[in-house]
Amino acid sequence: MAGRSKRMDALTKKAAGLGVVQLSAAVQALKSMEDQLPKGIKRCGFDQTVEIAIRLGVDPRQADQIVRGSIVLPHGIGKSQRVLVFAQGENVKVAQGAGADFVGGKELADKIKDGWLDFDVAIATPDMMGVVGPLGRVLGPRGLMPSPRAGTVTQDVATAVKEYKAGKVEFRVDSGSNVHCVVGKMSFDAALLQENIESLLSYIRSLKPSASKGVYVRGVVVSATMMPSILVAV
Repeated sequence: MAGRSKRMDALTKKAAGLGVVQLSAAVQALKSMEDQLPKGIKRCGFDQTVEIAIRLGVDPRQADQIVRGSIVLPHGIGKSQRVLVFAQGENVKVAQGAGADFVGGKELADKIKDGWLDFDVAIATPDMMGVVGPLGRVLGPRGLMPSPRAGTVTQDVATAVKEYKAGKVEFRVDSGSNVHCVVGKMSFDAALLQENIESLLSYIRSLKPSASKGVYVRGVVVSATMMPSILVAV
């Protein structure tokens, strides 16, 4: 634990010393900071997930200022998501053919009620919402509840499955007016990470609610699983 503490202490000092930098510099710094650690401090031993946090000028308590959506990032997120589909009839074969990991109906709902949650995305056809609806209490807090707005309640099962398998990500502003989103892995080339982040930022800017007044994007930071945040100029 002491080694980890020294590592984070050194990295946090480096990040603080950077101040606020342009996105390209922030990504480069995130990828290279660990290489500059003093000898004797252990490096992270796995491919960390890179995330972005965006502070928005909205009041999430107001229904007309909720910012949420989903996007297929240009270069994916570096992992294959486990996709579950609630479907029946011909849509079962369609979902399986598109690459869904789990396809079914009531039997899957019963497994989830019993505590099974070994999937990353849940998709449902509209005719299955009678089965899916009661799962809201379990799936909602975990961000797994199928939603028409997110595109996870749809008749076009094949497209939805393929998009999530390709790295589609969902986001929703939290109670602190922040949006958090995965944008890739540390092993990604810096240019690819930057393109993913720029695509996400551009999309979020396009979602500015008309009820939001003043500065909309108020702050941006990039970080990784075991790395401190780096402030990005907005």
